[in-house]
Amino acid sequence: MTPQEQTRRTVVITGASGGIGRACAVAFAARGDRLALIARGRAGLEAAVGEAEQAGAATVIAIEADTADPQAVEAAAARAEEELGPIDVWVNDAFASVFAPFTEITADEFRRVTEVTYLGYVYGTSAALRRMLPRDHGVIVQVGSAIAYRGIPLQSAYSGAKHAIQGWHEALRCELLATGTQVRTTMVQMPAVNTPQFDWVRSRLPERAQPVPPIYQPEVAARAVLFAADHPRRREYWVGASTVATLVANAVAPGLLDRYLARTGFASQQDGQRRSAGDPDNLFEPVDAGADFGAHGRFDDRAIARSIQQQAAHVLGALPDRARSVVGRLGTGLRRPGAGFVSRLRGAPTAFLRYAGWVEHTPRLGARAAPTRHTRYI
Repeated sequence: MTPQEQTRRTVVITGASGGIGRACAVAFAARGDRLALIARGRAGLEAAVGEAEQAGAATVIAIEADTADPQAVEAAAARAEEELGPIDVWVNDAFASVFAPFTEITADEFRRVTEVTYLGYVYGTSAALRRMLPRDHGVIVQVGSAIAYRGIPLQSAYSGAKHAIQGWHEALRCELLATGTQVRTTMVQMPAVNTPQFDWVRSRLPERAQPVPPIYQPEVAARAVLFAADHPRRREYWVGASTVATLVANAVAPGLLDRYLARTGFASQQDGQRRSAGDPDNLFEPVDAGADFGAHGRFDDRAIARSIQQQAAHVLGALPDRARSVVGRLGTGLRRPGAGFVSRLRGAPTAFLRYAGWVEHTPRLGARAAPTRHTRYI
């Protein structure tokens, strides 16, 4: 087996036919991973498979399943392992929503949003843990939202589901830490993203729905998910300056934010163009069963392709792993047989700089080459 084959992972992504899930499929594919893509829409899934294969995925399979059905999710996990091997990473992204005042949302609609957006994550995580825990290996990434902390008007069902994910994720993370397992779960809180959901979400608004600006491209979200899968020890990641500002403001002055959103939240979620009464929605049936919508919505002209905040967060997020590596390797060097205590201390600064990546390692003449090390992802 080649070094590249050894570092390839088996990754399962729900909601993979469009939006963030679709962008995540391409991002993991570019690493050469093996992918199991789960969604309800056949046409969207087939297009996602083709895009992932073109991006470089080792193997891609499409699984039509409704994540609100626990038996279907379990069957999808079993098929993924049967065809691709043990699951290394599970990404929960599938969701549903209704844009309407709470008093205009029916009980069936509210239940459906909750079952897909919250319980779908629960079912996916349960299926993943049944396989990961016995192996003591694996990562689960929950795709969240700033709405997990800050509910907004016209999205009460979705806000409630995202809040539920946040509380459940915290409880689960504590349980995993208590057992000492190497299996990790982390959450990525997203900003407004340019996805097709705003063209197929069920809506009772007079105008077409839109994300609250600023709007980010789905590739920004995908890079965050990929990074979280590589660095899962952190409990959560915030993506975009708008997410940081929202969550900080909510922590400092939530009542003031209530009043601000009461004044601005209705208009900011509509684009000024009248909505057609015949627009399709994907609440109970997939819109992309017969046509592919891709990863992007209709806001490309306004969407932000890069986030400075995200880049800074990734640098900081990688520091703990880098520090553990440096300390571990430095300790090994200081314990090297045959070296006196004083000489080992003299070599410590150079060893630290070398292992931190700040100086090049230059072998001594005649020294044996160090064995090649390959990255191991968990």
